[in-house]
Amino acid sequence: MWNWLRQIKDSITQKTTGLMRMQFWRKAVEDIYCNNPPHQPVAVALWRAVKRHNLSKMWFTKIIDEREKNLDDRAYRNIQELEAYAENTQSALLYLTLEMLGVKDIHADHAASHIGKAQGIITCLRATPYHCTRRKVFLPMDICMLHGVSQEDFIRCKQEKNVRDVIYDIASQAHVHLEHVALDDYLYNIRKVDFNIFHPSLQKRNTLLPLYLYIRTWKKTY
Repeated sequence: MWNWLRQIKDSITQKTTGLMRMQFWRKAVEDIYCNNPPHQPVAVALWRAVKRHNLSKMWFTKIIDEREKNLDDRAYRNIQELEAYAENTQSALLYLTLEMLGVKDIHADHAASHIGKAQGIITCLRATPYHCTRRKVFLPMDICMLHGVSQEDFIRCKQEKNVRDVIYDIASQAHVHLEHVALDDYLYNIRKVDFNIFHPSLQKRNTLLPLYLYIRTWKKTY
């Protein structure tokens, strides 16, 4: 379902077509939770997952609503708007993953929120060169205006310092979200050494943090 929703925007030439496809999935979710999934392979598989793991309908609805709003070909007005989009798509998907794993923990939800926002911001950055080939720029307008950069500057693939400063500011916001998750990891490690702040292990950068997060999720030890 996620790939279907993600590909809708790039596969249509008219917004009306996208709205019709979104409406199909909106109704499919309603039917799934009424125990009457449509005869479509992805919908049937989703119905089985919902039944097996008791997944929350709210997250599916948020994903569809946000993807539908995103059908408009316009840049994000500010970084907060981009983060809201990421929260309601990437983070929502992580919340569903936690539900499938049986994890019900506020700290896990907190990590999922920040990781999802970081992932959404990074996805926006990674997709920028592709979008520029189609003469479209979705980077937050407030940051572009702050550095005096226009959408045309990106479309022309300019590499002046002010263009790079825009990317730096946006990437820094993704890093802030990952730092929140890293802080949780630091608190976990400082407890392991009985709060000895001078312990050598606390001075090392944890390059395996993403793996540890996955393992803790799998073991349900958040």
